[in-house]
Amino acid sequence: MIARNRLIRIAFAASVAGAAALAGVQQLGAQSFAGHDSNAPVNYAADRIELQDKQKRVVLSGNVDITQGDLRLRAARTTVAYTQDDSLKIQRMDATGGVFVTRGSESARGDVAVYDFNRRIITMIGNVRLTRANGDNLNGARMVIDLNSGVSSVNGGARSGGTGGRVSGTFAVPKKN
Repeated sequence: MIARNRLIRIAFAASVAGAAALAGVQQLGAQSFAGHDSNAPVNYAADRIELQDKQKRVVLSGNVDITQGDLRLRAARTTVAYTQDDSLKIQRMDATGGVFVTRGSESARGDVAVYDFNRRIITMIGNVRLTRANGDNLNGARMVIDLNSGVSSVNGGARSGGTGGRVSGTFAVPKKN
């Protein structure tokens, strides 16, 4: 009985250590997003632009391509909310329609993305997938990329054709010679 209890404690400790290691890897998953210059100017291109001055927003539609430093966001439609004192200041961007965000060797995609310029956070929702050049990938329903810390978190949830509310992915393994 004592040996069985000791074995259970060892197995539990190993599973906790393994889970902690995996959680650490997932937090490092978006390391290329760390160090992004969120004060850099925002450049945009689109098929159409509509300025809604009374609502203090700009609607970009059709092949929207937005860059800020080395961060790039592409989508079908993006609404940019701003304030205007002495100059125009972007507060938030809402992107929809096949949103694709890239920086360095990492890319993230989802159905919808919100970039909160004040908090320096990008939230992606719906069929989210984070991919790294080495083959690592992470899938879920919602991802939050904190540009201040470079830490990303992914939550499961109801996803069409997904994994029943769980986060899933693949870790690349170093090749042996």
